[in-house]
Amino acid sequence: MAEPIVVFDLDGTLIDTAPDLLDSLNRCLDTVGLKRTDPSELRRFVGFGGRVMIERAFEAHGKPLVDGQLDRLYGMFIEDYLGGIPGKSAPYPGVVDALDRLSTAGYRLAICTNKMERHSKLLIEALGLTDRFAAICGQDTFPYRKPDPRHLFGTIEAAGGDVERALMVGDSRTDIDTAKAAGIPVIAVDFGYSDRPVGDLEPSKVVSHFNELTVGLAGRLIDAARSPARA
Repeated sequence: MAEPIVVFDLDGTLIDTAPDLLDSLNRCLDTVGLKRTDPSELRRFVGFGGRVMIERAFEAHGKPLVDGQLDRLYGMFIEDYLGGIPGKSAPYPGVVDALDRLSTAGYRLAICTNKMERHSKLLIEALGLTDRFAAICGQDTFPYRKPDPRHLFGTIEAAGGDVERALMVGDSRTDIDTAKAAGIPVIAVDFGYSDRPVGDLEPSKVVSHFNELTVGLAGRLIDAARSPARA
């Protein structure tokens, strides 16, 4: 019998990667003579990926991207970022304890991210967390990606989890929309990289610290999703 499962987004949910991603972005901007960006201006775009971050940085400077420049800068950005892993990136406070609680209670754990699979695994390995996850699935693991619910379903299957007893944890509209499309309850953390308050997106629950992600909360949300009359 498949086990209950909690599936996490990666950047902005489990791991605060923004400092390293923004540092890599600024080093790319240095190569084209653009002023470095203020992290507070672009942090909300981190969850959209490197290409969007580069585009937004150029927009902020009022500079157009010329033909082929985005691809070249993105290649530099990725090379710079991967070369520094894990850098300043670290689990958010309470993450490791929450993983321990859930694992001890019999939950399988997995990651479903729109970061590339290889990049995700490199980061998790560098942080010493690989053994905690039954599956780490990125944007290139399947022929589809979040918010397509098949990305989440595929991750649950790869981890050996029970889709009827599953919970997702994320920080953005993409995560919330994915879980809703899959019919799976979703907890939104309010400290990630969303470009709007996650509470406005109507997740099943909003938390401000991983200490709030208890075994009891996970069980209640899963039970409520399976039996709406008891919610």
